Amino acid sequence: MARLSDGEIDERLQGGEWRREGDAIVRDFELDGFTAAMELANAVADAANAANHHPDILVHDYKHVRLTISTHSEGGITDNDFSLASTIDALHAG
Repeated sequence: MARLSDGEIDERLQGGEWRREGDAIVRDFELDGFTAAMELANAVADAANAANHHPDILVHDYKHVRLTISTHSEGGITDNDFSLASTIDALHAG
């Protein structure tokens, strides 16, 4: 899978909760507490395993989760990253 251009990345990020940080897309969540943060982290882990695409997951300050997604094998951001981000958005909304 090929890396996306800067223009393609910017276009896909418009109007959403994800942002670019270097060669990755990042989203921060504030949840109702530690249990909710861990439930989201575990749901993301399950979805990532199913997709064989694994983000960095940081649970911090007891109710915050930061997700960082990049396609390391391509050295940047690809369609796979946005696909996983969409799955994560659906998990959070669900």
